[in-house]
Amino acid sequence: MDPSPPFPANEAKARLRRAFRTARREHVSALPQGMRALMLNRPPSPIAQMMPEGALVGLYYPVGDEAPSLGWARWLVENDRRIALPAFESRESPMEFRAWNDPFVDDELAISPWGGLQPDRTGEALIPDLVVVPLIAFTERGERLGQGGGHYDRWLQANPQVRAIGLAWDCQIADALPIEDHDRHLDAVVTPTRIYQGSE
Repeated sequence: MDPSPPFPANEAKARLRRAFRTARREHVSALPQGMRALMLNRPPSPIAQMMPEGALVGLYYPVGDEAPSLGWARWLVENDRRIALPAFESRESPMEFRAWNDPFVDDELAISPWGGLQPDRTGEALIPDLVVVPLIAFTERGERLGQGGGHYDRWLQANPQVRAIGLAWDCQIADALPIEDHDRHLDAVVTPTRIYQGSE
């Protein structure tokens, strides 16, 4: 019998993050720029039905080669939904969502403590009806591997009534992921070619 201890989950996750970040970067760089702009430009009908008119939808502002969410943001606003983005007071503070009123311009966004874009910190914290989350990898059962900061995990744990949808490239699917007790399954994951319905 092998006497070595089990491979720690955090080390396994770190290795997977490196591998899937590389795969995502290579996948996106191989796509023509014009094609990237057309992909994921609006929520597919089954997902849009989860966001009725007047709903507040939490989105993310994409960084680098993350799956693009700005097409969704613009479609939602044009179709009478409201949107919000994650915001942080500091690196030590918990993630909140604040309103983003005009996704056609970035003028009302500021640099977050983590270097991305976020709404002005004077806005009030909001609880979306549904959140769309970025990810590094996912399984067809809705398991998610995030960036490693735990911001979404903690927010979703504090707001278990809020449905969560992942947005990803097709290359980000994994057969299995190391899952811990605090990891939240996603209700669905949307890629350019499929909708995966999550299941506990």
